[in-house]
Amino acid sequence: MIELENVYKTFTLHNQGAAVIDVLTDVSFAVAAGECVALTGSSGSGKSTLMRMIYGNYMAQSGVIRVGDVDLVQAQPREVIRVRREVMGYVSQFLRVVPRVPTLDVVAEPLLKIGTPADKAKARAQELLERLNIPQTLWGLSPTTFSGGEQQRVNIARGFAHQFPAMLLDEPTASLDATNRAVVLELIEDAKARGAAIIGIFHDEAARARVCDREIDVTGFSPQAAA
Repeated sequence: MIELENVYKTFTLHNQGAAVIDVLTDVSFAVAAGECVALTGSSGSGKSTLMRMIYGNYMAQSGVIRVGDVDLVQAQPREVIRVRREVMGYVSQFLRVVPRVPTLDVVAEPLLKIGTPADKAKARAQELLERLNIPQTLWGLSPTTFSGGEQQRVNIARGFAHQFPAMLLDEPTASLDATNRAVVLELIEDAKARGAAIIGIFHDEAARARVCDREIDVTGFSPQAAA
């Protein structure tokens, strides 16, 4: 479902004489449907950079990043947007939404974008908000006013609203209490059971051991980390 072949990434430091540094080289691995793979490695080894490349936020210099039948390295922007809308979800550490949009609408939005009827989209959003212990009294308010933990749970609800065939998870259990951490791990297990291919960064070792089938040490792809 997700396949990387000989992916190569550099950064150009324009404030340092346009110096070019190799960030990731010869990245090759695949993630099958129903599998969860953890990206591991020391700080600065390129885990987050690799996740952003898979999502299409960073362009690779060469190689193949295939999600389903689309190579995101060669794809046109409209095709990348379609893959994000229909195929690949991304739960980041931070909630970024338009201010003043009610929480219920924020969570339902991924479903509305793919044509789900509004009543069904909002019913799914309500289900996830309840499961993640967001009080109903907050559903009509903008999540930009919420605490950090509440925002994180809204972000997770939004990321799991549509049943994406592929998912990227960046520290999905960070800073959560035990109750909500357990809910997030159950959501990941549910996604695996329906066949989603998942790549995640989990500093929570117990969470990683529970939901991940294997680990990929990004340090092996990073000349800077290996130096």
